[in-house]
Amino acid sequence: MRRADVIALAAAGGLVGAGYYLTVTGKMTVDTGWGRRLRPLGPFAVEIAAAPGVVFDVIAEPYLRRTPRAMATKLRVVERGADVALAEHFTPVLGGRLTVTTMELVTFDRPQRIGFRLVRGPVPHVLEQFKLTERDTGTVLEYSGELGTDLGSAGQWWASRVAASWEATVRRSLAGITAEAERRSRGR
Repeated sequence: MRRADVIALAAAGGLVGAGYYLTVTGKMTVDTGWGRRLRPLGPFAVEIAAAPGVVFDVIAEPYLRRTPRAMATKLRVVERGADVALAEHFTPVLGGRLTVTTMELVTFDRPQRIGFRLVRGPVPHVLEQFKLTERDTGTVLEYSGELGTDLGSAGQWWASRVAASWEATVRRSLAGITAEAERRSRGR
């Protein structure tokens, strides 16, 4: 193999590696609109032994009020409004070797719905919602959404990887929301 071929191959490998790193971490979003495919996120739900207002407050407070220091490695609110926030979410992946950064527009319709729209991340399109429904025993918190990728089959392959991690992250968040809302309800 000629020296020029080795250099070209190494440069191509470097570009592929850099592209992968930038896409995985959310620093570069491939958003061409070509061959866009959507896939569902969820749906799944948890039952929480707390009133919808308590559950809503647990979710909304870090966005609309002061973000606790304990959440600094997971959430940074860029801009706050009365019922909307622009926030960065940080999620470790690959055993903590990389951190995915997403920026999302979060909307609040008290006390029944919280919506999330991806602005920047490892895929070009994500819409999600938390829907809160009052029950005799407390609240049912339902999660659903959709994730979209471009480039046809290649994007669909990427979507399956991203969606698995995305849903696992949401499930961990729901567990934390449940624990905190139930703790606050017992304290009342």
